[in-house]
Amino acid sequence: MLSILKQSHSGSSSSVAMPQGLDFSQALSEITGMGRGGGGGDLQEMRARTLSKRRVDMHGFCSPSDFQRSPYLSARGNIVSIFRGSTEEGYKAYHADKYDEDKNPNGIINFGTSENKLCFDLMSKRLTQTDMNLMEPPLLQYPDWTGHMFLREEVARFLTYYCKAPAPLKAENVIVLNGCGSLFSALATVLCDPGEAVLIATPFYGGITQSVFLYGNVKLVYAYLDSKGLKICPMMCAFLILCCVLQGVTVRALILLNPQNPLGDIYSLSELRDYLEFAKRHELHVIVDEIYMLSVFDESATFHSVLGMDRLPDPQRTHVMWGITKDFAVSGIRFGTLYTENQDVANAVASLCYFHGVCGSVQHKVAQLLRDRDWINQVYLRANHARLKAAHTYVTDELKTLGVPFLNRNAGFFVWIDFRKYLKTGTFEEEMLLWKRFLDNKVLLSCGKAFECSEPGWFRIIFADKTHRLQLGQ
Repeated sequence: MLSILKQSHSGSSSSVAMPQGLDFSQALSEITGMGRGGGGGDLQEMRARTLSKRRVDMHGFCSPSDFQRSPYLSARGNIVSIFRGSTEEGYKAYHADKYDEDKNPNGIINFGTSENKLCFDLMSKRLTQTDMNLMEPPLLQYPDWTGHMFLREEVARFLTYYCKAPAPLKAENVIVLNGCGSLFSALATVLCDPGEAVLIATPFYGGITQSVFLYGNVKLVYAYLDSKGLKICPMMCAFLILCCVLQGVTVRALILLNPQNPLGDIYSLSELRDYLEFAKRHELHVIVDEIYMLSVFDESATFHSVLGMDRLPDPQRTHVMWGITKDFAVSGIRFGTLYTENQDVANAVASLCYFHGVCGSVQHKVAQLLRDRDWINQVYLRANHARLKAAHTYVTDELKTLGVPFLNRNAGFFVWIDFRKYLKTGTFEEEMLLWKRFLDNKVLLSCGKAFECSEPGWFRIIFADKTHRLQLGQ
């Protein structure tokens, strides 16, 4: 890593075209030749609006101008294809040349995908114990698409305990899908009409753009944070909503990531209440993603779940999601759960569960895992937090040695690092060039543009990996 940064510090005149944010109707216009028509306003005008140093943008996905239209696909199919082609270049390169200590020692080291690779020994041992090996007829038949009741009851008990809910959570408010990406997609589809918008602070996990757009054609309104993660306030959110109203776009919801990806910030209880009160005043749904809630690895940091609040300002518009992929280091097991007290929302999402169901055997294993409170508390969480803390310390110590600034946080699997001094002109083209240099040198990182960071030069590095791989990627 150090040699690559030294090369970048010397400067380069090369450039790489970067895709820009675009909405669905503009993409259709470029692909099909159809005029935009209708309302919605000029998005370029919105991009020019500023409040201090922050901007408000509305985006669906990347520009189709650099991609060839297929005559075999519909206009919508071409857009779906474009999305995949523009967002997965590094991920596909990694899978084609994945590092393996024995089989491919010169392969790509993946510090870009947010996975916990520190606890395979613990999880493989637990998931292969005899209580996991059940195959009864109900598990081989079509279930209730919202999840088997035995699993939903276990999820409710689990969330009641770990979210510190003031009263027992109800199994009938739990819905199970194959991952939180599916949950984002389902919620966006049932809460918003095509062309409407959801408010989110950037930088944020870029997969959300894909999740809310591909099925629902829902835009994201970006509230740009300071690169160091300084939080927006409800007043800023109100300003953004006003901008959208003036341009004929309806904002239906607010997304909160807690802990935040990629920054690692954790919302305080007062901050959560401020956002929920703000959303109530504006009749906005709040989608709270707590996928990293058990991955707070330092005792000095305290996580507060929305489900642990004494009183929700608007429980009918508050929807909380969680899954096992991050906190239990099993990203290959697709499982996410939604908790909502709104039965209209639950019923609408349940209709989409037909496309996103979790197989019976996985539901049984997850239920067995979640009910094993002694193992979770005494074995897994203790070891996982210790390993995350040690890996985080190793990576941040190396960054200090290299003289690379970073945000020092205590949640998640990632460090938000500042490579701005290695960009000669400070552009996103240079940022992409640096990203490609890392990839060419067999190190996959995630650049700030992938998280819609407003300032070029920030990268996310995943530290939740074995020490020997962290050393190889230096």
